[in-house]
Amino acid sequence: MKATITTIRDVAARAGCSIATVSRVVSGTGPASAAMRARVQAAVADLGFKPSMPGRSTRQALGVLVPSVTNPVFAAALAGIQHCARVAGLSVIITQSDYDPLREADAVKALIEERPLGLVLTVCNPDTSHGLRHAADLGVPTVLVYNEATSAYPAAVTVDNRAALSDLVGELVALGHRSILFVAGRFSTSDRSYWRYEGYCDAMLLAGLKTLPPVEVDFIEGASDIDLTSAFSRCSPTAIVASNDLLALTVIASVRRMGFDVPGDISVTGFDGIELGRLVTPRLTTIEQPSYTMGVSAASLLLDIVAGRAIPRPIRASHVFRRGRTIAPVSTKTCPSPNL
Repeated sequence: MKATITTIRDVAARAGCSIATVSRVVSGTGPASAAMRARVQAAVADLGFKPSMPGRSTRQALGVLVPSVTNPVFAAALAGIQHCARVAGLSVIITQSDYDPLREADAVKALIEERPLGLVLTVCNPDTSHGLRHAADLGVPTVLVYNEATSAYPAAVTVDNRAALSDLVGELVALGHRSILFVAGRFSTSDRSYWRYEGYCDAMLLAGLKTLPPVEVDFIEGASDIDLTSAFSRCSPTAIVASNDLLALTVIASVRRMGFDVPGDISVTGFDGIELGRLVTPRLTTIEQPSYTMGVSAASLLLDIVAGRAIPRPIRASHVFRRGRTIAPVSTKTCPSPNL
């Protein structure tokens, strides 16, 4: 029979405290009362817990995982993380998951083997991430960036994806749009896409409009094409909301190839506020999130947690609606048929 391995979660449950508290007591970093230290030490002894990473904090570095280092959104956050680390005299170890949950788990394990002070992660889904759970089991201080906080992982820096997307759809509704299609990266690999779709549903229901099933596609980082003919035949949308800016730019190219004009026939919006969206013609309408600042905030929170100056907590960044030229009032002319 395979022996059961005692984890830091078991110690926290026995001691009646958080995983972060156990980590501070075991590693000797950060404050804890004498009574709490005694409870944790007793739980460690009772359960025979053996920390698997003694002395891991000796390397003055932060471990960082993002889905893609070439995506402008994550590149901006990485710049913020690196700035914060540099000011603190730390180095940064960076890896990517390619939006793959299995690769994500392996990447987090590889980061932990480098013995960083802590981790800043953007995972596919905090609720199902094996890598995130592995880090928590080992007591590695971790802060999420872009992911929504959960009860198990409260340290997270993100905009309110749901509210932001609801605001965006509200702008389209105000322009007279009633058939609005949501095109997104796959929900299974991005909780951001899921929460943004929830915001879409909120706004449509508030306006008394029918919500349409999302069109889920693989994440796109270069020129590609999305076949939207089936979706158009089902619902004849006058507006398309893409779950991120890179996807929105691909949607624009795709609907143009179908024979539609943007925004004359179809309005298109994105989400992120990447600089490329300002440079294309027409300029992209989007929700702008402060990615660089979010990176700084995530790294700062992590360092405060490691030093015992803060407890794991969510930080909500602000978002801004950025009106470009890819949306317009609903056209009164008859839209052209798709070029099939």
